[in-house]
Amino acid sequence: MSTSAPVREDPDRVELAIGGMTCASCAARIEKKLNRLDGVQASVNFATEKARVDFGPGIRVEDLIATVEKAGYTAELPPPPEPEPAAAAGAAAGAAEPGGPDPLLQRLRISAALSVPVVLLSMVPALQFDDWQWLAFALTGPVVAYGGWPFHRAAWTNLRHRAATMDTLVSLGTLAAFGWSVWALFWGDAGMRGMKHGFTLAVGGADAASTLYLETAAAVTTLILLGRFFEARSKRRAGAALRALLDLGAKDVAVLRGGREVRVPADRLQVGDRFVVRPGEKVATDGVVVEGTSAIDASMLTGEPVPVEVAPGDAVTGATLNAGGRLVVEAARVGADTQLARMAKLVEDAQMGKAAAQRLADRISAVFVPVVILLAAATLATWLLVSGNPAEAFTAAVAVLIIACPCALGLATPTALMVGTGRGAQLGILIKGPEVLETTRTVDTVVLDKTGTVTTGRMALTAVHTADGEDEEEVLRLAGALEHASEHPIARAVATAAADRVGSLPPVEEFAGVPGRGVQGVVDGHAVLAGREQFLADRSQQLPEELVRAKAAAEQAGRTAVAVGWDGRARAVLEVSDTVKPTSAQAVRELRALGLTPVLLTGDNRAAARSVAAEVGIDEVIAEVLPEDKVATVRRLQEQGRTVAMVGDGVNDAAALAQADLGLAMGTGTDAAIEAGDLTLVRGDLRVAADAIRLARRTLATIKGNLFWAFAYNVAALPLAALGLLNPVIAGAAMAFSSVFVVTNSLRLRTFQAARTD
Repeated sequence: MSTSAPVREDPDRVELAIGGMTCASCAARIEKKLNRLDGVQASVNFATEKARVDFGPGIRVEDLIATVEKAGYTAELPPPPEPEPAAAAGAAAGAAEPGGPDPLLQRLRISAALSVPVVLLSMVPALQFDDWQWLAFALTGPVVAYGGWPFHRAAWTNLRHRAATMDTLVSLGTLAAFGWSVWALFWGDAGMRGMKHGFTLAVGGADAASTLYLETAAAVTTLILLGRFFEARSKRRAGAALRALLDLGAKDVAVLRGGREVRVPADRLQVGDRFVVRPGEKVATDGVVVEGTSAIDASMLTGEPVPVEVAPGDAVTGATLNAGGRLVVEAARVGADTQLARMAKLVEDAQMGKAAAQRLADRISAVFVPVVILLAAATLATWLLVSGNPAEAFTAAVAVLIIACPCALGLATPTALMVGTGRGAQLGILIKGPEVLETTRTVDTVVLDKTGTVTTGRMALTAVHTADGEDEEEVLRLAGALEHASEHPIARAVATAAADRVGSLPPVEEFAGVPGRGVQGVVDGHAVLAGREQFLADRSQQLPEELVRAKAAAEQAGRTAVAVGWDGRARAVLEVSDTVKPTSAQAVRELRALGLTPVLLTGDNRAAARSVAAEVGIDEVIAEVLPEDKVATVRRLQEQGRTVAMVGDGVNDAAALAQADLGLAMGTGTDAAIEAGDLTLVRGDLRVAADAIRLARRTLATIKGNLFWAFAYNVAALPLAALGLLNPVIAGAAMAFSSVFVVTNSLRLRTFQAARTD
């Protein structure tokens, strides 16, 4: 989008990269400024350093950028994708430019090297030689000026805009400590030759004119730089899963041009292009196999460990690995339309969101810094009135300024979301946003659509019943050959099973079909019939008693019975049904272990539904429901006081997924279902639904834990500092630790594992 873009007539959304933020109060301030514009709704994320802005007619992107810049920060549209997404993302998160030094690390190293002797000289009287204080002063100056320059610059910028942030507190505290020391050295008694300086962890001092705070100015600056370095590094690690996801795609591809292979960048592929995927190469984009057979390993994208066999006509997904033979694929989706791009977009969207508790933390952060400054001033005045000792009063006031840390509040939600959603993406679980996490905690009922969710959604041969004296393999050979000529799903199930059991099938001649009744043809000289019982009876082929019983039992269980006969005699009954996925029973057990009551929902007849329910361990069955009635069914359960999760994959599930308190869309299903779901399960294994709920609940618990400790830290630390129970150096170390603690706690989500790996 160029800076000369016209005024937009319809509501639009843009994502801006924000520069200059140093704490949560910065993000809250930018968000407040943007939201003051007419028709603008903005959300600013401190951890990802991005702003998502929805705006309407009359607002241009340039207006949004100008508003951010007027607030004292920078804003720009994210740069276009680079060849190495991971490197680009790392730079955006605060990493050093490729091949260049990390400015923050360089500043930290210099400050640490200068601060260590200052702290030792100030804290250990035995090391204090004549005029040691002047050496300490000479070493502290560069630390405060150079090491603390980012804080001072940001504080000055905020002051010009009549605002205060965390940098204001740090700058005030360190400059006050250094300024006091300058006064004591040049106009007090601290510069006298032979002066000794004791050290205590509590406030206090004998003579204000001989008290130095050089170690406070140097150590606090270095400790906060250290905290920011670890925080930046942890934030980069928090986003590593998303960067790895973005980096999965192929970088180049062999496109067929005039029968020749031409190597081009993968982003230049067009819909309809045919490209070659050799063994060991990644599929460049979503497409359909037009030539060759192979096994596709999708584990890096979906978490599914078993490779899937593909042949001409099968769909393949970009970024999956060709583990077998050479394939020629026709591109069906490119760019932002591919499954990989859509997964990445869902993860990024989730990371930009804010939980209800985080919105409260943001409001607190917006007023936190001014309150702390007032509290420091009140502490100074109170100590002066009570003790009359300026050194004690000053020490307590500086400790109050330095201990305050809204950064931890700002990092609590976004870092946990970054890690949780990134880990989910690695396991084939896409979380749409933090609001989803709140719902997972209260869900008590999970409604499972049967076809395609609990079952495979594909018909398969489940049993063969033969008349006395008939050979099962011969039945399959002749019936499979006949059905192979039909496109009906039941016919394909019989033909596939026959080919698997007996190998190659003979050709069929004089094939003919009667819609809704059956098919007939000549196979190896036999006149073969397959279809309904009446279809054979009309041709004088009555089922013997044993086959009548087998047919009745199959239909009682909800399966489809196919009668087979040839040469004037009924020979067998084949049972065909939609088979239950091998992992569905275990998935139901895992959902029950999470405290959820499973309900099977289907439009099939009650017999078929109860048969499937019994096989997977579900007690509550709602059958014979029309597609348009699924929403009403979910609503009825909600009216009973239940909090309902819905798992589905078809177009007819989309409305029910939206109606449910929590919608889980199987990624193997339709776009409509995926769009309606709150959680998207990339692969068709129902066990992932249980994993998704466990991950969402654990992410929510981490967010709440982060917020608790961030609030508790400030509630406990500020009174301690005001009462004079914290030395400023200890306060600086504790302040830096709080942010690192929150980010490190979030990183524990990277260890989340699926309940099983088989």
